[in-house]
Amino acid sequence: MASSKFSLTTFSSQGKLHQIEYALVAVEKGDTCLGIKAKNGVVLATEKKLSSILVDESSVSKAGAISRHIGASYSGISADFRVLLQKARKYAIQYHSTYHEDVPSSQLCQELSTVVQEYTQSGGVRPFGISMLMAGYDFEGPHLYQIDPSGAFFSWKAAAIGKNMGNAKSFLEKRFSEDQELEDAIHTALLTLKEGFEGEMNERNIEVAVVGPDRVFRILPQHEVRDYLAEVQ
Repeated sequence: MASSKFSLTTFSSQGKLHQIEYALVAVEKGDTCLGIKAKNGVVLATEKKLSSILVDESSVSKAGAISRHIGASYSGISADFRVLLQKARKYAIQYHSTYHEDVPSSQLCQELSTVVQEYTQSGGVRPFGISMLMAGYDFEGPHLYQIDPSGAFFSWKAAAIGKNMGNAKSFLEKRFSEDQELEDAIHTALLTLKEGFEGEMNERNIEVAVVGPDRVFRILPQHEVRDYLAEVQ
């Protein structure tokens, strides 16, 4: 029984794969990350706490663009996010080369979740130790997806992952409105992070990314984040 906990492909007597359970623990210990879908876009906001004051903060990023109109953030193991980001970018480029148009957000999410799921049933590998929030804006409008270590994916109006996700979800359930614009969603995201944030929140220890009506995913520069923080203090 003890050895089954270390086997990726063996179910326990409770019908669980322990390695996936452990991957979810890695996610729950990661920095809080959340996403909110607005009428005209999607915002991703995440804590970006450095392990030491000696770390060059410009070398650390918690969000990344996949294509021109899709991007993602995560909670969990940063190296795993980098690998998935590269796989997602490769698929987006291949899709554009084949069909001469941008990959739909839903299709990219399904493709990426299939990759994650394959790592839950193959020998010699381990599950990805992250949950990912993916934001996109295509011909169908704005989208927000969550992909978990099991390969399951969900479409959300607002979602939170990481160590404070319980409190963050409760806060979002009270503050979320389907009629809010992107600017209001950014304010709501910052207020949600502030609820469970340890210490002083500033433009250096959080990261905010948006995809709006222009269908361009971008990470907000620090001076813009500072201005938004000043509005919610």
